[in-house]
Amino acid sequence: MINKQANPNVDRRDGKLAMAHFYVAFIALAIGGLAGLLQTLVRSGKFTLPAGIGYYQILTVHGVVLGLVLTIFFIIGFMLSCVSKTSGTFSGRQRTTGWIGFWLKTIGTATAATMILLNEATVLFTFYAPLQAHALFYIGLTLVIVGTWFDAGVIFTKYFAWKKQNPGIPSPLLTFMAVITFIMWCVASIGVAITVLFQMLPWSLGLIDTMNIGLSRTLFWYFGHPLVYFWLFPAYMAWYVIIPKVIGGKIFSDALARMSFVLLLLFSIPVGFHHQLLEPGIDPAWKFLQVVLTFLVVVPSLMTAFSIFATFENFGRLKGATGLFGWFKKLPWGDARFTVPFIGMVAFIPGGAGGIVNASHQMNQVVHNTIWVTGHFHLTAATAVMLTYFGISFWLIPHLTGRTFTKKLNKIAMIQGITWAIGMTFMSGAMHAAGLLGAPRRSAFSEYGGAAQAAEWIPYQIAQAVGGSILFISIIIMLYIVVNLSFFAPKGDQEFPVGEVAEQAEKVPMVFDNMKIWLGITAALILFAYTIPLIDLIQNAPPGAKGFKLW
Repeated sequence: MINKQANPNVDRRDGKLAMAHFYVAFIALAIGGLAGLLQTLVRSGKFTLPAGIGYYQILTVHGVVLGLVLTIFFIIGFMLSCVSKTSGTFSGRQRTTGWIGFWLKTIGTATAATMILLNEATVLFTFYAPLQAHALFYIGLTLVIVGTWFDAGVIFTKYFAWKKQNPGIPSPLLTFMAVITFIMWCVASIGVAITVLFQMLPWSLGLIDTMNIGLSRTLFWYFGHPLVYFWLFPAYMAWYVIIPKVIGGKIFSDALARMSFVLLLLFSIPVGFHHQLLEPGIDPAWKFLQVVLTFLVVVPSLMTAFSIFATFENFGRLKGATGLFGWFKKLPWGDARFTVPFIGMVAFIPGGAGGIVNASHQMNQVVHNTIWVTGHFHLTAATAVMLTYFGISFWLIPHLTGRTFTKKLNKIAMIQGITWAIGMTFMSGAMHAAGLLGAPRRSAFSEYGGAAQAAEWIPYQIAQAVGGSILFISIIIMLYIVVNLSFFAPKGDQEFPVGEVAEQAEKVPMVFDNMKIWLGITAALILFAYTIPLIDLIQNAPPGAKGFKLW
């Protein structure tokens, strides 16, 4: 079906808003990447931080700047571009709202980052109490979250305007995916907003002396696990819709893609307890329930894998491929827009397997709070997700800036993707291995264990330093590509590749666009999974925590 409102190119005014987000995202990549390199060098035991900089200070920089700043700014820039492309140019009011969101996020980021750099907010990525940051850190985080709600408003209003103008027609697939992503984000971010505004900030300002730490951690992970899917959804969007066009094929099934996003929405939020399996104050029955809900996420993940590889096979068959894997040879391996995200897809296979370990009652106890968990995040978020973001950048940035992704830059991009894969193989592989030996996460190895145990970890720590060094080289290459695509590449018209659905694909049921149903089911699942545990955490809090008047 032809979408008459789709733009051949993203409007330049919308493109400027998206590019502003990308500039912040890649500045964050440079800063966070440097902090990550320094971490691996310290853990190798061969390097000492200069000028009194603390290990946990750079650990906080690395986690917050890459895990929150880079991802949030990149995702929103990408989502705004997708909606503008497929549902039409934003109105002046929508664009103004988007700029308000951008500046709120940017001011909030600068505020929180300043506190981290001044060593006033060395509280790590999770900022668990009783670690306490300066009040400005929490204010900065609040501004970032509120800024994203403005962006959600832009996407929601554009979606409903499109639906009003096109009754009875399924919404554009990329727009639909963006809406589902921001529904999940808005619902999930309520949890972190509550704990920051009503617990962390008053505590930091001295307005309250104590707080309910168990409740705070639960509210954080109510948000923290959906955050992983917030990172992942844009990668899924590229895999489902963009990659088929890049390779010259067609989308296997529009309906299957929508169903997988709906299922991921339903199963991504009420599962935070699987990050708290070893924490007191939560009844084991509720933990078990959320573990079951966590495993249900495997279903849409497998649907995604099936759909993507079916697209690849159909493309190969049309090119004359025969045999079980003959289609594999027909894929455009020389095109970095495909190959770099494909490496990410492959990395997601062992990454997903590691996630099953993390979410399991018994196996989690083996790896809990070890550097295995860090290795898992580096396979999923830092490989599958980041390589897909890089692949998106290769065509989206020149599309927005009116430049072209040249053959020379394509070759450099291939080198970038390969070096990233090599560096991450060293680093993540060593993290997984050291984690099985008991090496702790969030820590320089020398601070824990006896001499014999520390010596056992040293080879893996050195391997991490090697991998981190290679990754930093890859980051430099990526920044070179981004600068060129933004300012120096030859001017031209770079395609925004949006795939078409295969002719034999089934019709899209209109029920997918009934957001009231999916919001209602999501709310019901959240209430079922969290109401009684939250009441228990509040009523049975330690005496000091009960002094928190809000509850």
